[in-house]
Amino acid sequence: MSFSFGLAIYFVLWWTVLFAVLPLGVRTQGEAEDVVPGTPESAPLHPRLIRVAVITTIVSTVLFGGTWAAVHFGLLDLNGILGRTG
Repeated sequence: MSFSFGLAIYFVLWWTVLFAVLPLGVRTQGEAEDVVPGTPESAPLHPRLIRVAVITTIVSTVLFGGTWAAVHFGLLDLNGILGRTG
């Protein structure tokens, strides 16, 4: 796996995991009954974006490490998946 291909895989994994982690543990303004005027009730009370970014980075790194190991040790054949020969 080339560096640029690995970076692209990590980038896609990170964004996918971000959208999976983003709603975890979020309490909305409507649930807290503390709606700020001009915002929807579904807006998060405390988004905690740094915590979400850290969790996303950790999970993405573990998933990428597993993917890299599978390719490196021959458990996953990228040439077969991509339809290349040789």
